[in-house]
Amino acid sequence: MGATTGVEARTIVVWIMQTRLATRFLAVLAMLLAGRAARGADAPVSYWREVRPIFIHSCVACHEPQKLKGKLNLTTYQGLRSGGKHGEGLVPGDPGKSLLITQVSGENPEMPEKGDPLRADEVAVLVRWVKEGAADDTPANALATTAPAPPSERPVYQLAPAIGALACSPDGEMLAVAGYHEILLHHADGSGLIARLSSASPRITSLVFSKDGATLMCAGGAPGMFGEIELWNVAERRRVKDFTISRDTLFGASFSPEGDRIGVGCADKTVHVIDVASGKEVLRGDLHSDWVLATCFTLDGSRLISGSRDKNLKLIPIASTQPAVDVNDAQEPITSLARHPSQDVVVVGGAQGGVRTYKVSDLQKRTEQKPDANKVRDMERQQGPVNAIVFSADGASIAMASTGEVRVYGFKDGNKLAGMGGHTGGVYGVAFSPDGKRVYTAGYDGNVRIFEVAGQKLVKTFMPVPLATTQPRTPESK
Repeated sequence: MGATTGVEARTIVVWIMQTRLATRFLAVLAMLLAGRAARGADAPVSYWREVRPIFIHSCVACHEPQKLKGKLNLTTYQGLRSGGKHGEGLVPGDPGKSLLITQVSGENPEMPEKGDPLRADEVAVLVRWVKEGAADDTPANALATTAPAPPSERPVYQLAPAIGALACSPDGEMLAVAGYHEILLHHADGSGLIARLSSASPRITSLVFSKDGATLMCAGGAPGMFGEIELWNVAERRRVKDFTISRDTLFGASFSPEGDRIGVGCADKTVHVIDVASGKEVLRGDLHSDWVLATCFTLDGSRLISGSRDKNLKLIPIASTQPAVDVNDAQEPITSLARHPSQDVVVVGGAQGGVRTYKVSDLQKRTEQKPDANKVRDMERQQGPVNAIVFSADGASIAMASTGEVRVYGFKDGNKLAGMGGHTGGVYGVAFSPDGKRVYTAGYDGNVRIFEVAGQKLVKTFMPVPLATTQPRTPESK
């Protein structure tokens, strides 16, 4: 019997979308309050619900298996107790003798080395936990990366979940829609469901077709547990590769121009480039101080462009020792970006609705007089966070998804061509048809909409997931 998702699934997926735009303060505070509410005022501090979230947001970017700075792994309780190169960092019952406490305390704490110091209430949680004996309450199966569920255990929806990603195949025949632990393949005209592909990720944040349409990339994960990329053979409906990259959710996945590499950002503040054939990590960058939500490659594939909630747009050499370059003047958290199909120019969207175009070749040095020297133009501000940006295949048009609507602009002059409203809440996924005449949208309200750009006409609205009341028969995925 499938897992019932309904309101719970919608709440979970909406949470991740909202958290993408939240500050670190609100994110950590929410988890701490949830942990305290769950245990009660006088109950012992919970490692799993209260201590571990602090590590996730402030520590694991440096202290996780792929990096192990100081030979210390803070992604698990066992890693913490094993200690690092300075020995065991935790003495249960004695905060004063625990490096875990002494290194994050005081006016000028030694840790975190990067980013903001822990707040006083976060330190207080750690101190109390150690004083109470530093007990481990990690659930027995919590850290296991689950494989995709078999067809018999697919989600059963009581209510359509918020849709975190959407993609149209290069031949214009198929739409890939993010569901809960699955990808739903639909006919692009909205006439029906083709297949359901079970995913290991409960939260899918990126869907990207390869240039030839033969491969579909899915990226996402589970917060504080794993970040994963899956590659699907579209014709055979078969998962052919999967890469578990981090202990946190992945965002903004992109293919290199040749399709031989994948770029992706992570909630642990890192950026990665993966070789598709071998699965090896070609690049791991600890260059940002907040979540990395968007990536793309330059035209020649030699550099990766990353955008982060830390407001910085970076140009990162992949195979050279040259340092990364800050492209922009940091003005607002970056939530999305897209590169022109035939030019080294990117359009960048922000959490406050700002949209800017930057060149990413022949960069000029930023100066006090010209802090944004590589900016080509400002575009019309959107009415909410810019959740997604996509170019038409010919590069003539740009579509931007924000709160309640999607707008289409001409790239050459920046003039507005169409506004497509009628959505409830945020729009998180947007795609052009190959000829640029249609735009597909999806987001918070769980519906997919098809628009004609000319005339701004709504062609069709449909719910991509089967609800429990209808339980339609659907093709089986392998």
